[in-house]
Amino acid sequence: MYDYKTISVEVRGGVHYLTLNRPDMLNAINTEMVGELSDYFGGLFHNRDCRIVVMKGAGRAFCAGLDIKARGEGESPFGGGFGFQGYLADVYIKMRRCPQPIISLIQGAACGGGFAFALASDIRIGGESMKMNAAFIKLGLSACDMGVSYFLPRLVGVTIASELMMTGRFIHADRALAVGLVNQIVPDAELDSAGEVFVEEMLATSPMGLRLTKEGLNMAVDAASLEAAMAIENRNQVLCAGTEDVKEGMQAFIEKRKPVYKDA
Repeated sequence: MYDYKTISVEVRGGVHYLTLNRPDMLNAINTEMVGELSDYFGGLFHNRDCRIVVMKGAGRAFCAGLDIKARGEGESPFGGGFGFQGYLADVYIKMRRCPQPIISLIQGAACGGGFAFALASDIRIGGESMKMNAAFIKLGLSACDMGVSYFLPRLVGVTIASELMMTGRFIHADRALAVGLVNQIVPDAELDSAGEVFVEEMLATSPMGLRLTKEGLNMAVDAASLEAAMAIENRNQVLCAGTEDVKEGMQAFIEKRKPVYKDA
């Protein structure tokens, strides 16, 4: 179904298992990987069959960030007029725009653009070896890159975001859990099974209800007012209420059984 070289996608029913697959380079980001991720996440917006994406890295790291050694190789993409910068940035926008929840399983390093992959996900489960940082500032760049300045303060607050972004220091598993940066910390060997718990719970929801929950939550975070947030909520509930799945969900509740949803 997907013919990629730097990533792999395994399809199991309604779940896609996306693996960053450059383990010899700690899954560092090169131009080819950006093109493949852009193609994959861009296609999800119109993918009726995929309900959830589980994202992880092959080997001992999630993603070490930009492959600096490969920087400048080949022709620079247009990237909306911003070259490679805009080309990569568009991947994170597509991650947030796709209607499927993204669960990231993070072991080892998640640095720079890899840190941003984790931040752009909806659920983050960290292994005990996990360490993340806004590595950009360590390279003479601004730490405000790839959506980090947008995602991070919304997750942990401006105080901790300022610390991490202005120093480039690593945040490790225990502290990441304490400040709400990750949902859960488990031994590295248990990352896959921990992710499956979330997958099963999400698959037990109605397809439209899950999609519109991701959309509504993303919009509510930036809503100008309570009324604006409620306008999205009202719209999404009316859309869900018009499906057969609502009837099934309510009937199953009354009958004390698991619902069997059909809407895609």
